[in-house]
Amino acid sequence: MPEGRIIAAMSGGVDSSVCAAILAGQGRLVTGVTMKIWDAQSPRDGGPGCCSMEAADDARRVCEKLGIPHYTLNATAPFKTNVVDYFVGEYRAGRTPNPCIPCNHALKFDYLFRQGAAFGAAKVATGHYAAVAEFRGRKTIAMGASLEKDQSYYLFSISPARVGDIEFPLAGFTKERTRELARTMGLPVAEKPESQEICFVPDNDYKNFVSTFPGGAPEGEGDIVTVAGKPVGRHSGYTGFTVGQRKGLGISAPEPLYVVAVDPAQNRVVVGGKDDLKSGALTASGANWLIPPEEFAGLELTAKIRSRDPGCPASVTILGDGRFRVEFAEPRLSVTPGQAVVVYHDRLVMGGGWIEKGL
Repeated sequence: MPEGRIIAAMSGGVDSSVCAAILAGQGRLVTGVTMKIWDAQSPRDGGPGCCSMEAADDARRVCEKLGIPHYTLNATAPFKTNVVDYFVGEYRAGRTPNPCIPCNHALKFDYLFRQGAAFGAAKVATGHYAAVAEFRGRKTIAMGASLEKDQSYYLFSISPARVGDIEFPLAGFTKERTRELARTMGLPVAEKPESQEICFVPDNDYKNFVSTFPGGAPEGEGDIVTVAGKPVGRHSGYTGFTVGQRKGLGISAPEPLYVVAVDPAQNRVVVGGKDDLKSGALTASGANWLIPPEEFAGLELTAKIRSRDPGCPASVTILGDGRFRVEFAEPRLSVTPGQAVVVYHDRLVMGGGWIEKGL
């Protein structure tokens, strides 16, 4: 007998389409759901991104091919609140946001679970390259088999209570294998290119998006200064800069200069040499522990400070109020406020939080 109904989150791309196809091929009771998340009225407002109406049409055609129902849900309100407003607010605060992470926990693994009840579904499946595994009897997120495509970093903020009801059919796949299956199954999106942009900023012009978004305009021109406070140039808006940035500074110097801090309070950008980018530790807030810290105390841990970071041996100290400190075995470059730090034991996600600053 088939298991209970499961929602397949479908963006209209190859990964989510193969995810739905695998479940349907297993005889599961699958309902394909696409979230309309942004009103695509102009390039600034989103354009034909990964969750546009064009993408919903692609998902519908895949579901017709598979013989499963498909629905498009209007999720523009929760998406604006949890993702777009957050995105703009972080840049205004001098931090560098990662919108895919709140999109995952607030939309795919919160909104969809709540909406799934209307379809009689208690589980959600997505096309993420990640896995669900166990650590000492608790469910957690694990790296996918393909380290090149692994997306576990983006999933640290999922509620621990939800993990057991999530499925990742592509956990053991490479991207090449996924596309090969799409061709074999005759899915209409088999040759669809992979989206490389944030869905609501398809032209990748973050500075323009933030500056023209209501309430997002920066303070205007300001100084670019060295770590010693010496002015070396001017900027047209600090939201166009992120820690570690080298190109586009508009200044010349005998040695390469990098952004080492963004200071919205004084409307300035701080630059320095490569050594100024090194941090031996960081503090983070907004912790979400899939595994309670006391259960992984004393184990070998690694910490990743960006999605493609291979990770570095590290130790974790809990500070309270959702804050913690990570000490690295060796200095890390470009520890960026606003990005996530995710803590692993082997291939398993212990949890993570949002970087406050490098130390």
